[in-house]
Amino acid sequence: MELRHLRYFAAVAETRHFGKAAEHLHMAQPPLSQAIRRLEKELGVELFTRTTRQVALTGAGEVFRTDVERILKSVDEAVARVGRFGAGVEGVLRVGLTGSASYRQLPLLARMVKREMPHVMLEVHTEMLTPAQEFALTERRLDVGLLRPPTRQEGIAHRRLADEPLIAAVPEEHWLADAESLRIEQLRHEDFIMYGAALGSVVNDAVVRSCLASGFYPHRAYEITETSAALALVAAGLGIAVLPDSIRSAPREGVVCKPIEDALSVPLVLAWRADDTSPLLRNLLDVLERNGAFLATDGPREADGSREADAFPLPPKD
Repeated sequence: MELRHLRYFAAVAETRHFGKAAEHLHMAQPPLSQAIRRLEKELGVELFTRTTRQVALTGAGEVFRTDVERILKSVDEAVARVGRFGAGVEGVLRVGLTGSASYRQLPLLARMVKREMPHVMLEVHTEMLTPAQEFALTERRLDVGLLRPPTRQEGIAHRRLADEPLIAAVPEEHWLADAESLRIEQLRHEDFIMYGAALGSVVNDAVVRSCLASGFYPHRAYEITETSAALALVAAGLGIAVLPDSIRSAPREGVVCKPIEDALSVPLVLAWRADDTSPLLRNLLDVLERNGAFLATDGPREADGSREADAFPLPPKD
């Protein structure tokens, strides 16, 4: 039994007329009649009663029609779905994020994808620092990553989403909690809550460089692996944390965020494999471009925000 035979049967069952069904199928009537006869012989039942004036479904034909409609609908849906996958408008997009990007950029990205790529499902992996995302991208466990350059793995392209100033998260009873803003020097004697030294945190590097520019090295009192843990320790009054400004988007009870006048900023980029020709990735980049998600580039920039190509070309089409 071939799929076309089921379509022949469905056409005759709908029109109750071999001539009209043949016209609908763009074929001659005799081959259609012969195909239905062969189908009945294969099934061992009559599907239609035929007279010179009308064609009607038999009881077996009615039962068969129900199943054939379901089968053909499933086939048509499968064809449409694979077409959407091929066009990059349906599928699963595996996204990695740094902890702080989960607070502001993830909701923005998710809303954009839901609105403009409604058949795409996001598989989100949070609390991944840059080195972890790089390896996941190169090992094809992620499709895109929201990370903080510089990147060290070859073959990773990226475009800038934001340049975020570092801010201080202090306990609400802290002596700086009422200040409008502060300077790094004022944190000289504070206990710092920072990412673990072995994690390769870009934020850590920026915090240390900011402190060194003011003549001191930060006292690392606690090490954490997740941004949420840093905020929890700050709320408990165990120290302060210097983190990207995006943490303001998720206020935490017991934590007050203060701008730092002389701290560095840290870039946030969308990264992907440079050789990825997936239509899904191309469509995502097009959506982000149309919606102004990328920062305008003012010339070549380095991946650490100083000088390298910010705006990488879109991946090549197949």
